[in-house]
Amino acid sequence: MHRNPLTIAIDGPSGSGKSSVSKSVARELGLAYLDTGAMYRALAWWVLERGLDPQDHAVIAQAARDLPLEISTDPGEATVRVDGTDITTDIRTTRISSRVSAVASNLDVRAELASRQRALITQARTEHGGMVAEGRDITTVVAPDAEHRILLTASEEARLARRATELHGSAAAEALDATKDQIIRRDRDDAAVSAFFEPAKGVVGVDTSDLSFEQSVQAVLDVVRGKVSTPTSPLQRTLPTERDRET
Repeated sequence: MHRNPLTIAIDGPSGSGKSSVSKSVARELGLAYLDTGAMYRALAWWVLERGLDPQDHAVIAQAARDLPLEISTDPGEATVRVDGTDITTDIRTTRISSRVSAVASNLDVRAELASRQRALITQARTEHGGMVAEGRDITTVVAPDAEHRILLTASEEARLARRATELHGSAAAEALDATKDQIIRRDRDDAAVSAFFEPAKGVVGVDTSDLSFEQSVQAVLDVVRGKVSTPTSPLQRTLPTERDRET
């Protein structure tokens, strides 16, 4: 248990590595973990299961308020259940990925789920010493008072390759083509409602384009452990040097 509660907010676009990195950081530090994107995916699943129109703003907003969601904050077992049904695997399918932006762009939905996210963060600070919470708007809207706010970024090429490998098991040309529209569309749709393209002052930027997974995790841990100072510019590239790692 940490002497003082600790919240680490990690933001970033699709394919930047924020989910896998955040989960690993949470395990390393013994903190709870929250994948806020899974909450939007769970709502998209619920909407489709009930045959609701994702474009009906009021109906979808009400569905968000009624959503019977259970989400694990254990970084070793990040399960998601809706109305008692385990949908952990289902929400990662293309069927959900292609529709999640329609519900995530609803501002009333975002307000409702942000409120739930803050409640989970508060609970984790009391019960687990803190939380690593990742997803869009975490550093600016959901947890602007987090002890550490980090923006993971990566080039479009790097993000495409990672997401293609995740979804299709390969970064071959055909897999990249199948993934490209999803990445570009998510960036475009989320830009209208999310601040992650323009992080707030004081957010530490970590560019993972040329980093391995292990290096990306270490870069975040270095920020948390004070080996990288908070930049004056929120877009400053933060890459720990070998000297940083040795200290």
